[in-house]
Amino acid sequence: DLIVVLDQAETPLYDIEMEMTAKFPRIRFKFILADISNRHRIEPLFQKFQFSMVYHAAAYKHVPLIEENPHEGILVNILGSKNLSTLASKYKVNRFVMISTDKAVKPTNVMGASKRAAELFVQALQNTENNTTKFITTRFGNVLGSNGSVIPHFKKQIEKGGPVTITHPDIVRYFMTIPEACDLVLQAGTMGKGGEIFVFDMGEPVKILDLATRMIKLSGFEPHTDIKIIYTGLRPGEKLYEELLSDDAKTLPTHNEKILISKDPNMEFKAIEQFTNQIIKAALRREKTEVVKILKDIVPEFKSNNSVYEVLDK
Repeated sequence: DLIVVLDQAETPLYDIEMEMTAKFPRIRFKFILADISNRHRIEPLFQKFQFSMVYHAAAYKHVPLIEENPHEGILVNILGSKNLSTLASKYKVNRFVMISTDKAVKPTNVMGASKRAAELFVQALQNTENNTTKFITTRFGNVLGSNGSVIPHFKKQIEKGGPVTITHPDIVRYFMTIPEACDLVLQAGTMGKGGEIFVFDMGEPVKILDLATRMIKLSGFEPHTDIKIIYTGLRPGEKLYEELLSDDAKTLPTHNEKILISKDPNMEFKAIEQFTNQIIKAALRREKTEVVKILKDIVPEFKSNNSVYEVLDK
């Protein structure tokens, strides 16, 4: 058995290599630096290793940055997903698990909409001729302690003596821990028959203001007196509440009460393939507005929020 870990970010790849080889000296690992949007780089790896399972967690996920650079988001989140999933099918990988996000549901930003487009592609691939791969998608909210997580960010602000910045007093988010997220991804990946979108029960959403207040108190300070809390306004593409399910999507239970199956509308492979080719070409030409326009055709429920692209919804 061999576990291949692939990343295009060199430092995190090195960090995970150090951590995994120290913790699991008996397991064979290979650490590969590569970019999933480059098919010529990725295909030989599928040829060589004949993977039985692929977990696709590579994505650009920072909402305001992708709002600013939609073309980059498309090349990773859509083209990258297309490369990996079509190669998985071509090389008869048994299972392919795509990690999606609650931001793909009724998206208000390019990042979420790009992940929804990737979901549609991967789901449509399930029913193509000669495909034997089981394509499984998992959607969940924020993972505590993951890259760009709010807690380390607040911690730094508190250590500096404040202020702690929150975009809006009413903003809420769903959270789970890294072990919980990994556990549910592994379970969903083994119980999927192919083509499902699994949604995780994230519990109750957390008010970010409460989280900040609690962290300030736990650090031994008094909110608003020792450490100020200031509101900076919603950032481009942000919304107050994330949703895990789209309204018209019915959910079906599974044998794990934490995992539900979402019944979302899907698309014929021919249609989504045409759309993805179109949007990838626009992204390669760096035509931001064109990219977002096509994205709104692919994902009609994508309504921009607090963004320059709101003009396209008129």
